[in-house]
Amino acid sequence: MTSPSLAATIDRDMEASITRTTWRFWLALFVAAGFAALGGWSWSQILQVGFGLTGLDTPVMWGTLITNFVFFIGVSHAGTLVSAILFFARSPIRAGIGRSAEAMTVIAIMTAGLFPVIHLGRAWLCFWLLPYPNERQIWPNFHSPLVWDVFAITSYVTISALFLYMGLLPDLASLGRRLRGVRGWLYRSLSLGFSGTDGEWSLYEKAYPIFAGVVIPLAVSVHSVVSWDFAMTITPGWHSTIFAPYFVAGAIFSGVALAIILLAILRRAYNLHAYIRESHFDILARLMLAMSLIMTLVYVTEVFLSVFHGERAERDLYVWRMVGSQAPIFWSVIFCNSIAPLLCFSRRFRVDLRLLLVVAFLVSLGMWIERYMIVVTSLSHGYDPAQWGSYTPSRYELMITAGAFGWFTMLFMIFVKIFPSISISETKQAQHAQSSADATHGESADHGAVAVPSTAGESHA
Repeated sequence: MTSPSLAATIDRDMEASITRTTWRFWLALFVAAGFAALGGWSWSQILQVGFGLTGLDTPVMWGTLITNFVFFIGVSHAGTLVSAILFFARSPIRAGIGRSAEAMTVIAIMTAGLFPVIHLGRAWLCFWLLPYPNERQIWPNFHSPLVWDVFAITSYVTISALFLYMGLLPDLASLGRRLRGVRGWLYRSLSLGFSGTDGEWSLYEKAYPIFAGVVIPLAVSVHSVVSWDFAMTITPGWHSTIFAPYFVAGAIFSGVALAIILLAILRRAYNLHAYIRESHFDILARLMLAMSLIMTLVYVTEVFLSVFHGERAERDLYVWRMVGSQAPIFWSVIFCNSIAPLLCFSRRFRVDLRLLLVVAFLVSLGMWIERYMIVVTSLSHGYDPAQWGSYTPSRYELMITAGAFGWFTMLFMIFVKIFPSISISETKQAQHAQSSADATHGESADHGAVAVPSTAGESHA
């Protein structure tokens, strides 16, 4: 059994992260909410005046709005996907990072879902995309990628939210028993009467792997659908069979980088060094490095096929990207996504959070620029030279972009203030397994948390 003192320490630390609030938290939340409000105001101006306030025009009809959509969709796919894989792998790092990664997924896809609505122009007619019986006898065009995105987003956000909620159930029940007032009532209501009996745990442990098993193929398929928004066209630079694995690999890459940033901030802000350890960041940095090598292979493959085997329009596009007016964008992507992550070959960069945060930030920036390059440059340089054009995002688009990151940050901060950012039940189980292993073998290794055989928590502790 987990010692009472150790269990009490875990309870106290997790409870403190949601009940103790400093002025720095309120300041950061105010700044994030300010950026979100700025983005909302910019959108209101576009709704009133029209899309003429943006930089969108023929031939570039997609710009930073769709760039943000693809970026946040990619970020969302890494969190739940990685958490589910770590669950089946019984990874020692899941107890420390799984909850934050799952929350990042749900919040990121809620952010991404705003941009197709914003890009519609007439946002109040977004329900026309939904297949429902109506008096107009008009149904969505199921051949449209826009309709595919509706199904992809709704299915993924539903499963991801249920997966997150299932993992929260034992912790909500535990917090509901210990806390009083509004918080205690909220946790008891959300726990749905979960009391931790053997029968409840038996059903819980049968249901949880089902959600984890559904999440993995769904994450791959959903981001493949997003890639088909581009690949199903004949536009140079988009019409490629490599786009589905390309987008999935990029999603995991950008998601792991953002997870490193969020976990480092949580670790510092709430003094969670005992639960989010250097070894956790070491493993995440290795994963980020592996995905960087995959992305580099994709870049090389794209350039090779277009220059040496593609048609002339495709070849001209990639040459223009590399040496033309868009060269700074292309080489920024190469530096951020292919060169900077190579520093993670050194263990010093993997365990030094300040250095690792710089690399993770460069990767996140590089992945956003890559999405921008894919969306904008292909439209700017199509088959007909007479239709070539340029695109510069307006200040309204830039404010909406800043508002999206503010919205994401605000929702994540609210989540970690209401719900525990680290699984209490899995941490107790992992610490119990670590203590048992140390007692058996007479040695201790800094694994942070030993692989847990189940998602059971307090009733087994």
